[in-house]
Amino acid sequence: MGEIQRPGALYQQVAAEIRSGIIEGEYKPGVPLPSEAQLIERYGVSRPTVRKAIAALRAEGLIEVIHGKGSYVRALPAPAVNIERTITRSGTTFRTGHRAWQQVEEPTVYRTTTTPTTGPILGLAEGDALFAVDRLLSDPHTDTRASHRVLIPFATADQVEELAEAPDTELEQIYALLAAAGHKLTWDETVSARMPLPDERDALRVPDATPILLATRLTLGSDRRPLILEELRTGADRAQLAYHLTADSPRALHAV
Repeated sequence: MGEIQRPGALYQQVAAEIRSGIIEGEYKPGVPLPSEAQLIERYGVSRPTVRKAIAALRAEGLIEVIHGKGSYVRALPAPAVNIERTITRSGTTFRTGHRAWQQVEEPTVYRTTTTPTTGPILGLAEGDALFAVDRLLSDPHTDTRASHRVLIPFATADQVEELAEAPDTELEQIYALLAAAGHKLTWDETVSARMPLPDERDALRVPDATPILLATRLTLGSDRRPLILEELRTGADRAQLAYHLTADSPRALHAV
């Protein structure tokens, strides 16, 4: 590759050339990129242009900058952990896919209210009262972290005395309690990706410029009445979500 001759902002052109080199294997994972002086000479551009190109690639998560050492191509491994999102039932016993994950710390239980996002999902007005339970989980084999939040409307807790007294009841037991209360349970789930907030990045140990996966699961009772809302967050670089789908349960997962 020689001097940049494509149309468009110079730093974007330089970033595109380096990106192509990474994709084609010219720049290997874990190997430092050429120095700023070498990139300036190679592409015939200024130092600010090279620095903007490096910053753009860093924002994309393709490279990492190590202070005092330079810029390195980041390794892009396949997701390390499958998080099984399937729910199974045997008699009155429910099982979920992250049952084997360990709790990093004790659950945090608090009272909160619905937001413009959670209210419509739960069929409630903004500002309605909820119990919230936050758990920080860790896969014992890879140390991959996930945060799990359960939102329980007061109306649901009023139906099940155990939830009103102990909102931090384990999720599988919550399903069993709701089923024992007469609900035929179904679930709707959506999955999205976004950049983490600072506290999420720290808690989940997500590298810079790495998105998180957000799985939002709504538990529905009789007549598809919303009962509880769950949110699972984990780094997209370390995990992938897996589902078992069957033809006789078309409402188990709704694509958005």
